[in-house]
Amino acid sequence: MMTHLPILAVLVPLIAAIVLLLATDASIAAKRAISALALGFLVTAAGAQIIVAGDSGIQVYRLGDWPAPYGIVLVLDRLAALMVALTAALAVPVFFAATSGTDTRGPHFHAFLQFQLMGLNGAFLTGDLFNLFVFFEILLLASYGLLMHGGGLARARAGIAYVVLNLCGSALFLIALGLLYGFLGTLNMADFGVALQKVSPADQGVVAVMCGLLVSVFLLKAAVLPIGFWLRHVYTAATLPVAALFVIMTKVGIYALYRVITIALAAAPFTAGLLQPWLIWLALGTVALGCLGLLAASSLGLVAANLVLISGGTLLLAAADPGVQTLAAGLYYLVQTSLVTGALFLLADAIGRQRGEPADTLDAGPPLHSYAKLGLLFVVFSVAASGMPPLSGFLGKIMMMQALRDSAHWQAIWVALIVSGFVAALVLARSASVFFWEPGAPGIAEKTEVAYQPAPGLSLALGMIVLAVLAISFAPAPLTSYARATAEQMTAREAYLPAVLGDPSAVQRERRP
Repeated sequence: MMTHLPILAVLVPLIAAIVLLLATDASIAAKRAISALALGFLVTAAGAQIIVAGDSGIQVYRLGDWPAPYGIVLVLDRLAALMVALTAALAVPVFFAATSGTDTRGPHFHAFLQFQLMGLNGAFLTGDLFNLFVFFEILLLASYGLLMHGGGLARARAGIAYVVLNLCGSALFLIALGLLYGFLGTLNMADFGVALQKVSPADQGVVAVMCGLLVSVFLLKAAVLPIGFWLRHVYTAATLPVAALFVIMTKVGIYALYRVITIALAAAPFTAGLLQPWLIWLALGTVALGCLGLLAASSLGLVAANLVLISGGTLLLAAADPGVQTLAAGLYYLVQTSLVTGALFLLADAIGRQRGEPADTLDAGPPLHSYAKLGLLFVVFSVAASGMPPLSGFLGKIMMMQALRDSAHWQAIWVALIVSGFVAALVLARSASVFFWEPGAPGIAEKTEVAYQPAPGLSLALGMIVLAVLAISFAPAPLTSYARATAEQMTAREAYLPAVLGDPSAVQRERRP
């Protein structure tokens, strides 16, 4: 079983999705049971991958036993294992939240969920750029279905724009891959860096432009300025449990940047500094855009969407200066911000269910049923999201600021991180005032409470995430140690290359005619 461990995270959701499609006419209880069983296997596989990646180093799974760079390879290292585990950790609460009624709005919710997990896990595990494109398309196709789940004009409009944008991104991705393959003769990530070192001086300018085109696709996926305006429209149009799952999608772009920069671009002098210094300014601009969006947000879901935007800009800072310390800080921050922003979407769903017509908008409404419980959850997630002590957001930002203190632009970076935290705290405090302290609009607060049916699945989902956030806040050592070891492995190309390629000098590549 351990031999096939890397592929289980892809195979399990694929099989579950096929079974769910074949069982379209089955009851919702049966679909939930199938999906829950698949998630149970996925969580187990993700846990095993974390252990194996930590104890046994880099594991390579060659489909069809074809050697790299010719065959399809899945590479299980610390980074891939961390991302698969994070995906599972977010997918389980989303599943439970969806069982509170979201999954009954259409026949294929659980099938789309499993296809989404398959695409995400495949993107994190693949060792080949073309198969990264394939898994991108799988997760995007599933996300189209999840976005449209429940129907409605707003989702249709957001869905059309989202599809068109991603089709353009996919076309750019294919063009970049085709051109790079023509020059380098390989798309294997490990071999990609080796081939870059052998590019002739006459071709280096052209190859650098192609690598820039490839990076621009990842920036689109990560919703980075100036092509990140789609995020808020898509995330607020989707049902809130779906938006919580979508949090991990922008992290695929960040992951791809981390992977390509450390394994490939850093290998050759003419591409090592390709993203300097403009990537830092894109990151800071994305943080600023998110702050402006926070100040203008009209609902808690929109607040969470802008926090996703800010977190993407913050994580991009680590890609701009990919050292061990910055990458370790980025990985810790990636885990905590994914959990917290996902939780805020679920919390918006819980608040909206109890307020009736005003939903999660920042307008006065009727009193909440679970006032104390929701208030406590709101405090925990708000403190973590804004980066205030003593929770994980504070530790993540401090780690990032310390890691970037030697950067040429450290003053601007520190100001951006501090101001973004202050703006987030201000907006979330305003939201708390609306939801928990204001008396309500005239004629609303005096009315009888909104008819409300308990949502045990949503409550369980929020409880799971709050426990995870508190765990990484007050016992951060396991995660910080793992993040540090992961960053060291990411920057050690001398270990990654022989694990995937064997002897890199013996690899034969195709060449342009």
